[in-house]
Amino acid sequence: MSILTRRRLIGIFAAIVLGVAIGIGGRALLVGGSSSIFGEIKIGGPFSLTDQDGRRRTDGEFRGRLMLITFGYTFCPDVCPLDLQLMSDAIDALCADGDKVQPLFVTVDPGRDTPAVLKSYVEHFSPRIVALTGTPAETDAAARGYKVYYKVNGDPARDPNYLVDHSAFIYLMGGDGRLLAYFTHETPPDKLAAAIRARL
Repeated sequence: MSILTRRRLIGIFAAIVLGVAIGIGGRALLVGGSSSIFGEIKIGGPFSLTDQDGRRRTDGEFRGRLMLITFGYTFCPDVCPLDLQLMSDAIDALCADGDKVQPLFVTVDPGRDTPAVLKSYVEHFSPRIVALTGTPAETDAAARGYKVYYKVNGDPARDPNYLVDHSAFIYLMGGDGRLLAYFTHETPPDKLAAAIRARL
């Protein structure tokens, strides 16, 4: 087994473990209890990042609105486009109520995902999406708040086509910044829309 394959398997295993932790801790959080195995897992928190238009954005400005937030990167070959399309379709299905929900895409690849790159990328999905990047430290802080696992594979200095392993959840956050629910790219758009509508 090659080193790269081994690293990818470790990354996938870590994402699975994280998913189990979120599943147990997240359910406990939603019903106001705590998990005896993992304790209460807090998902979310403050961030200060730069959007696709070069403006600084913070979590505080989205208070009072629901947020759909996912982490990924523009060079992602599979899950990220599916997540963004799902978010876009679900919000479109809400019609006028879609304006009450802010979709956010936070990159885990700030080295490549400049504001200009993000702007071009999210235009393929929805004009409603706010895409966010920052310094590696800012990106890492945001990812930690949402318990997002990510790891660069390869050497970006030598391989411009490097990949980034990452966990992939879509978080539905309340107007107070607390986790309400989470979804995967396999969720049908109408199911996601219904889950959002129930919380408006």
